[in-house]
Amino acid sequence: MNLPFEFFICLRYLKPKRAFASVITLISLAGVMLGVAVLIVVIAVMSGFDRDLRAKILEMNAHLVVTNGGIMDHSDKVLKTVLAVPGVKAASPYVWGPVLIEFDRRAFTPYVKGVDPVRDQDVTGLKRFIRRGQYDLDGQNVIVGSELAQQFRIMPGDKITVYSPRNFQQKKEVYLPMELKVTGIFDSGLYEYDLGIIFTSLTVAQELYNLGRGVHEIAAMVDGGDDPARCQAVANILSTKFEKPLKVETWMQRNKKVLMAVQVEKNVMFFILFFIIIVAAFGICSTLITITIQKTREIGVLKAVGAGPVSIMSIFVLQGFVVGVIGTLLGLGAGMLLLHYRNPFNHWLSSTLGCELFPREIYNFSEIPAQINAPDVAWICVMAMVICTVAGIIPALRAARLDPVEALRYE
Repeated sequence: MNLPFEFFICLRYLKPKRAFASVITLISLAGVMLGVAVLIVVIAVMSGFDRDLRAKILEMNAHLVVTNGGIMDHSDKVLKTVLAVPGVKAASPYVWGPVLIEFDRRAFTPYVKGVDPVRDQDVTGLKRFIRRGQYDLDGQNVIVGSELAQQFRIMPGDKITVYSPRNFQQKKEVYLPMELKVTGIFDSGLYEYDLGIIFTSLTVAQELYNLGRGVHEIAAMVDGGDDPARCQAVANILSTKFEKPLKVETWMQRNKKVLMAVQVEKNVMFFILFFIIIVAAFGICSTLITITIQKTREIGVLKAVGAGPVSIMSIFVLQGFVVGVIGTLLGLGAGMLLLHYRNPFNHWLSSTLGCELFPREIYNFSEIPAQINAPDVAWICVMAMVICTVAGIIPALRAARLDPVEALRYE
């Protein structure tokens, strides 16, 4: 094969032999492979988690919310103003707050969300998440989440007793708790929503909180509202239409802490796991230093027959590059394989260890999400190869400075 001189010598030095340096080379190769594979898997899972979390949030929440931090008495006027803004395709008022529910001598404290049954179908889309029963919020009806229904064994047709803040106010009037009929059970895929939120009609919620015709907030949907920039642009226009204390909040602002936590965790995991590759690079560096000591005579001969410092440096830099390329390719393959079988592997590992490694009540997802972004994968692979190549510079400099006379003095 017509290989360049430096590359030919590089491959000969990397050829497996029964030597300590070869063992270190294999360990370093495994380190690079492990680092790249783990990084690809973790970054893909975190990206998928961020994507699916955003999708779940948008499925159950509006793009924009108009609020004054309290009770909005003139909601009809605000609603008309919101709907008149270009880009707003739907809007609906709602009442939101904690309640105490009792069923079968057991109590729980979810949040109740009172919605307009007609307008809300274009805002939160609760109807498409109904898994049992039907979407019916007429009269004194209620829809509960699947996790709440499972824990309390609630079925469509059952009646739950609801206590609201007015039942605990010390006034001359005595308000009895309301008995609401469960007409449907929804499953949004988010554990906290399915456990901690119940839906009823706007009029029932207003009665529970003794608001009269008042509401707490007005939710609105925007064309292309899943794009934060587009949503913020419409929010800025809306903000000019209202005076304080009314304000407009986007879905990004309302879920800022959750989304920021995911992004921060993704960045932290990247930097922590990136050190696996750096540790492997130190292994490559120590391997090449060992090789330069073992090959002192050969390096001296090469320099004696005319090989220059640049050629000698190229041999050892190429060794780091080759180890980096092979380790990166193996890590890329292993990472893609793990991502493809991530959920079966998780189920097998959970059953083997006897504990759930990805609990739904913590992560809000029943399966491990993943999103493979080509730029992220390319960045990981390129950086891994660059680090491994840089690891060969120190031993390469040592070899290039070697005096052939000193190297062959005792030969």
